[in-house]
Amino acid sequence: MMPLFSYHPNTPVTIVDMFDYLVSLTNMWTQVENISAVVKPIMTNTTSEGTILVCFSQGGLICRALLSVIPHNVETFVSLSGPLSGQFGDSVFLKYFFPKYLKENIYKLFYTDYGQTYSIGNYWNDPHQQTLYKKFSTFLAVLNNQSDVVNPRSQGLSREYRHNFMRLKNLILVGGPDDGVITPWQAGHFGMYNESEAILPMEEQEWYKNDAFGLKTLNSQGRIHRFTFSGIPHRSWHSNLTVFETCIKPWL
Repeated sequence: MMPLFSYHPNTPVTIVDMFDYLVSLTNMWTQVENISAVVKPIMTNTTSEGTILVCFSQGGLICRALLSVIPHNVETFVSLSGPLSGQFGDSVFLKYFFPKYLKENIYKLFYTDYGQTYSIGNYWNDPHQQTLYKKFSTFLAVLNNQSDVVNPRSQGLSREYRHNFMRLKNLILVGGPDDGVITPWQAGHFGMYNESEAILPMEEQEWYKNDAFGLKTLNSQGRIHRFTFSGIPHRSWHSNLTVFETCIKPWL
C-alpha cells in the first residue's frame, strides 16, 4: 500500500498489525474487541473528515463487524478479497490448519461450541448444514441476522448493528477467480453457494432480500461498487497497483 503515501502524504494512516499468522485463528469476536480498542477513537472522531477502511482477507470480515458494532464516521470501506458471506471450500488455508478434515465433514468440528473458538469456524458457511450453522455460528450468523440465538444488538428493536453498518457511504467489494484461498471467491462480493453448490449472488441471498443488515438499501442507493480481477492470487491484493488505482485511489 505504499502508493497511498505518495498520493496523500499528509493523510494520517493507521496500520493495524494484530492477530497475524497462527494467532489469526483466535475467535472473531475476541479479535473485533481488541482491534476495536485501537481503531474506535479514529472511527468515532467527529472532528475528522471521515475514515476510510482498507481491509484484506479475514480482516475484511473483521472490519464488517467493526462497522456493525461501532457508531462510526467511516465513509468508505474497501474489502480486498474478504470472506464477507463466509467460507466453504478445501482451500490451502483449510488444509494447512486442519489437515484431517475436508469441507464435507469439517462442520462436525466447526458447528460445536469448541469449533466456535476458531475464527474460521465463526464464519464457516456450509450450504448443506444450514440448520447447524444457524444454531452454532456465534459470529457470521449474528451479523447476518440468521442466528437462532437472539442478539438484541443485531435482532432487537433498535437493530443497532444494521443502523451502524448503514452509515457507510461507499462499500467497495474486490475479488477474483484466481484468489485461491477465499472460497467461493464470490464471497468477497457477498455471494455464496446454495445447496447445489451453485453460486448465488448477493441479490439472491436471504439476508439481502429481507435487508437484514442494510445491504439491499445500500445497493439501491448506489453505494455498493463491485470489482473483479483475474490473475491475482490471494496474497497480492493489497500490493497490486491496478487494484490500488481502481479500487482505492478514487475514494481517497
